[in-house]
Amino acid sequence: QVHLMESGGGSVQPGGSLTLSCRDSGNASLKYDMGWFRQGTGKEREGVAHRTGNGELFYEDSVKGRFIISLDNAKNTLSLQMNGLKPEDTAMYYCAAYRLTATLPRLSPLNYKYWGQGTQVSVSS
Repeated sequence: QVHLMESGGGSVQPGGSLTLSCRDSGNASLKYDMGWFRQGTGKEREGVAHRTGNGELFYEDSVKGRFIISLDNAKNTLSLQMNGLKPEDTAMYYCAAYRLTATLPRLSPLNYKYWGQGTQVSVSS
């Protein structure tokens, strides 16, 4: 069974960094595709970064070169290192696991079965 819980959110100034963590207490998600998503106030949820079960990495264009998704197998934890944060990165960030179908884009929120509760990231001066 998959049970995801995010942590690491907070408030930072523009240009700052944060690292989000997503731990699966059920220890079942490591073999699945996993991703990070975000949803700003009044906006639709969007995909940010994706890691396949084989370790391939994909990023949404606006975060390429700034965000890094990684998996620590020993700790059953998916991380999102966020550098060079901008005010437009402000959002609730969610991790998700188990991609449902190859017919939808990797970063589509519709394409994941398991979700965490989210952690808030706020970027402002």
